[in-house]
Amino acid sequence: MSAVQEFYDPNTIRMLFTNAMSEMYRKEVPLYQNLLDTVVEVNKEALTNRDSIADEILDLSRVEGEKHGAIRLGSKNELYNMRRLFAVMGMQPVGYYDLSIADLPVHSTVFRPVSREDLNKSPFRIFTSLLRLELLPEDIRNSVEEILSRRQIFTDKCLKLIETHEKRGGLFEAEAQDFIAEALETFRWHNQATVEKDFYKELLCINSLIADIVSFKGPHINHLTPRVLDIDLLYARMQEKNIQMTATIQGPPKRKIPILLRQTSFRALSEEILFSNQDGKGIQGTHRARFGEIETRGAALTKDGMELYDKLLNETLSQTKQDDKNYQEILEKSFSKFPDTVSELFDKNLVHFNFSINEKILNQKTVTEKDFKEFNLQKLIQEQIIKITPMTYEDFLPVSAAGIFKSNIVEGGFTKAEADLQLSNQNDIETALGVKIIDPQTIYQEESQKSLNQSLEKLGINI
Repeated sequence: MSAVQEFYDPNTIRMLFTNAMSEMYRKEVPLYQNLLDTVVEVNKEALTNRDSIADEILDLSRVEGEKHGAIRLGSKNELYNMRRLFAVMGMQPVGYYDLSIADLPVHSTVFRPVSREDLNKSPFRIFTSLLRLELLPEDIRNSVEEILSRRQIFTDKCLKLIETHEKRGGLFEAEAQDFIAEALETFRWHNQATVEKDFYKELLCINSLIADIVSFKGPHINHLTPRVLDIDLLYARMQEKNIQMTATIQGPPKRKIPILLRQTSFRALSEEILFSNQDGKGIQGTHRARFGEIETRGAALTKDGMELYDKLLNETLSQTKQDDKNYQEILEKSFSKFPDTVSELFDKNLVHFNFSINEKILNQKTVTEKDFKEFNLQKLIQEQIIKITPMTYEDFLPVSAAGIFKSNIVEGGFTKAEADLQLSNQNDIETALGVKIIDPQTIYQEESQKSLNQSLEKLGINI
């Protein structure tokens, strides 16, 4: 009697897909290998000089394989099917990002695993942006919509496998392998433009982001971001190699306790493309879209922490622009108001924490039932019976994402169509997705509370 065949684990599908995409991108963008080599080099150096606080929030066991990509979609139907595709890999839409704050006609969500366990098995995310047709100039809006309605960015076999997954609840191993190969085709680079050169130039004059979304067969992966332990060292090292980097590192300044995430990239490459013409030989041209982003991750901020972060960032931006020479200096001055010790971050409820029992300390103390009758979390932490560890931030920052996008846009100067337009529209993107977007704050809060409950249960404390 043959054994019952089991569905392939979504975490495994995601890991294999990540590896396949990384290999594809390495071949398509040779400079990406240089970036990966530099990341490995910097991470080795950082590990020899790391301090004890950094150890606790770097997730060292998973850093090497961690990546996130970014794609840009043109239609709501594309986003709907993309959500279905990522569901096969155990990824759900988390967080809403309105990039119109930086005069970009897109809004975004991130497809990623939700649970800490799944993230640790395969930490992969895709920052996914959707073109907002209502923000485009009226004279090209209908043409763009018509062009996008004609294209199909998924293979027929990929859509059939997605449907099989939905009906059956999973894929078997051979099907999963086929799915990975078919899904990869959606993200592959195509150097043949699907629009005429004159229309491409017209889109380019509005904004190169629009030209990138509309002018090709599919949403080629724009960057595949590795995680580095010391982004300041990597930035300097890439410059030493004469690789053109963005003007600054996006995000908060360097700190003892890193928060949120910091990002930088090498500038978008100029790549040869072909436009169709009547003789069939094609007209040569160039396109800039794909770049090499790098990130470093710190602690996840609470709602109070995010409000303080936004306040200090706005204070900085009121005095200088991100590409000004004095930006980092003013940024550091503003963020001197943001606490930078574990105890202060906890006391002021600025960071989400994981709780665990310090077995070594507990075993050294003479603890009786009386000690836990009057629950005092602060006392348990001060006595080091309960250990608190900042929770790693798994999401993104709209200002930083927009900053990276804009630093790699050299053409066009899109501005908002109407000053009084209601730009943020999460309901619109959720309607396209067919599901609600998960609030990342809810994920962090639930994870933190779960770890606290488990710790207290081990101590025999009921609250």
